[in-house]
Amino acid sequence: MTAAALSISSEEHGRQLRRAVIASAVGTAIEWYDFFLYSTLTGLVFAKLFFPQSDPLVGTLEAFAVYAVGFAARPVGAAIFGHYGDRVGRKSTLVATLLLMGIATFLVALVPTYERIGIWGAVILTFLRFVQGVGVGGEWGGSVLLAMEWSKSHATRGFIASWPQFGVPCGLFLANLAVLTFSRLSGDAFLAWGWRVPFFLSFVLVGVGLWIRLGILETPVFRQLVAEKKIERAPMLEVILRQPKEIFLCAAIRLGEQAPFYIFTAFIFSYAKLAALPVSRDFILSAVLAAAVIGFVSVPLSGHLSDRIGRKRMFMLGAAAVGVFGFAYFAFLGTGSAALILVAIVLSLVPTAMMYGPEAALIAESFSSRLRYSGSSLGYQLASVIAGGPAPLIATWLLDRTKSPYSIAGYVLACSVLSLVAASQMKDNTGRDIDGAHAPHCG
Repeated sequence: MTAAALSISSEEHGRQLRRAVIASAVGTAIEWYDFFLYSTLTGLVFAKLFFPQSDPLVGTLEAFAVYAVGFAARPVGAAIFGHYGDRVGRKSTLVATLLLMGIATFLVALVPTYERIGIWGAVILTFLRFVQGVGVGGEWGGSVLLAMEWSKSHATRGFIASWPQFGVPCGLFLANLAVLTFSRLSGDAFLAWGWRVPFFLSFVLVGVGLWIRLGILETPVFRQLVAEKKIERAPMLEVILRQPKEIFLCAAIRLGEQAPFYIFTAFIFSYAKLAALPVSRDFILSAVLAAAVIGFVSVPLSGHLSDRIGRKRMFMLGAAAVGVFGFAYFAFLGTGSAALILVAIVLSLVPTAMMYGPEAALIAESFSSRLRYSGSSLGYQLASVIAGGPAPLIATWLLDRTKSPYSIAGYVLACSVLSLVAASQMKDNTGRDIDGAHAPHCG
């Protein structure tokens, strides 16, 4: 889709592209800030406050079970917002997901603990976690398409689409920074009120995100679909019937990226306690914070490199690196050396970024434009049920049963191998016209 089709100048097209990239990155960062707050605080706070009658291991498992609910909800959000994203547009759908996520996160700050209302606190927390998951489930596909469909060249889609992915390390950074800041400010009162403040701050960030997103135009690709009357009546159903293989493969390739990512960023807080690592809560928070900063560079760089060497090749290099790194990660943690623990955590997101950077374009390029929001969202978010959500639970269970962290490294390796196999079966559309004569087959 060219600028002429929108009756705007090349200069205006470039301006809208920059706005779309910024809106996608900032909006995604805010939504992931919301989501990662829960991830971080699950291992630090929720087991103690909402499951205090359980022993530490069982309480951790129960807290991670509630944590997993958010992942189970993500395919639901993908189905709901994928439908509307392909029916009414990328922009309006993204406004709705941001509001939904922001309100749910803000309300988490108000949930009474077990001491106040018993098990109902955990019930309310579970419901809000589900709503969070629905919002995130609809967010990713729209953010990627908002940026990618404004791209002016087929040769830069990987780099452009990686900027919404940039929102993940950015959201992780903001979430851990907020928790670290109020951990230090509240001190011993962190369990009493300090953990709630970062959730309150979500309300301000959502306001910023809405202001940015409301200031951009709908993508050229979607406007062309409207002009040519090619909008599908039931896009989610159509993509399931027409491109089931692509949906399955998009979910499968994420095993080696998503499962390790949540082990490295969420499970690490519980592992530090269960394995009695000789470092403090704030030390782990600071280390994850540093890892997120490295992601600011490694994610877009990986997207850029995928435009040069191919989407699949870059992704598969990352998958292989993750499988090997898992063993080094737990070996470094097991030394008890604060310096080596720091190195392990800080470097942990580099191999996953090698997959995550090109992943957005690799998935989105697999679907035709009129089914792209639905197909890419569903494929991407189905992985949450089999990878992201269960990963901390599986890691906790493996550690308890085997007493060895290398069983978790073996689990990471297995996920990376499955990603490699799935990626090898995908078509590489790097640099190809995916909205014209060489669009992905659909029908």
